[in-house]
Amino acid sequence: MESGTGEPTSGIILVDKPSGVTSHDAVAAVRSGLGMRRVGHAGTLDPMATGLLVIGFGQATRLLTVIVGHDKTYRATIRLGLGTTTDDADGDLLPVRPGAAQRVDELTAQGLQDLIDRCFTGWIDQVPDAFSAIKVKGKRAYDLARAGQEVKLEPRRIRIASFNLLDFRRVALPDQGAKVVDVDVEVSCSSGTYIRALARDLGERLNLGGHLTALRRIRVGPFDLEDSDLASRVLGGHVVPHTYRNRQGQTVVRSRMVLDRDRQAMLDGSLDLVQAARMSMPVLYLDADQAVRVSNGGFLDLPVTGPTAALAGPQGKQRLAAILAPGSRGGAKPDVVFHPEA
Repeated sequence: MESGTGEPTSGIILVDKPSGVTSHDAVAAVRSGLGMRRVGHAGTLDPMATGLLVIGFGQATRLLTVIVGHDKTYRATIRLGLGTTTDDADGDLLPVRPGAAQRVDELTAQGLQDLIDRCFTGWIDQVPDAFSAIKVKGKRAYDLARAGQEVKLEPRRIRIASFNLLDFRRVALPDQGAKVVDVDVEVSCSSGTYIRALARDLGERLNLGGHLTALRRIRVGPFDLEDSDLASRVLGGHVVPHTYRNRQGQTVVRSRMVLDRDRQAMLDGSLDLVQAARMSMPVLYLDADQAVRVSNGGFLDLPVTGPTAALAGPQGKQRLAAILAPGSRGGAKPDVVFHPEA
């Protein structure tokens, strides 16, 4: 949808987040670049990680609850032979386990892939990482963990569609007194999967310890960094130091993300509500009476099995009227209603 000036007031922006900033920093950069307050993202990336953030602005933020549930694909490097306190390279190294060097020498690429196929593919129960953003009694797990408190999280059922080795390298780390194996992997998985936890659990299975040294998200559902049709829309950025005074009057330096495109280029590259909805979920087309009913919260006698985009209006001028969900007694109910924009 466009404003009276012809500019989009809602849309989806695809951001390739650099390492060293949080997902919140990326959202803040988009919010500042657009001069809009209503901006959000569909799924957090750790500060160390790079890759795809799906960011919505305006009414498109209401699409994010659907997009966040899509499966995802990651490329990562897992180091086997050393664990860390955070299960990634940002944490402190844990002691080398007795006999680890011999077990590293005995490890083979085929043996590792066989273990992954047996134990880490399909439906599995995963305990999320203690440094995750999951809330425990109203507080983020990572805040509790950083404060030195014990964090106990319940296992979650997740699905690993594929978990494939791309490369296998033996590395000597004399400074740490360790031999390790670095493996590059590609993982496609359900929403809610923690790749750090996969590295941790794979290391545990081998009695070696394990952690991530690199992580990149390349896909969220239909939004794929390697899709040539979307490549021109992907917004990049770089990291710069930002100095400010906190509430206590102390000078603080932290990293900030700076976008590589100006405001107009960001808007020009955004996906509008209809484009994003068509990519994100099944679509139904409403007639005029159905559109009025949905706008007033009315139910429709239409078959839906999950989130479904309801489009209204003539061909070429369609708008997103609602996201429909299955009703408890059949039919479809409007779960989210989108109001026409000027």
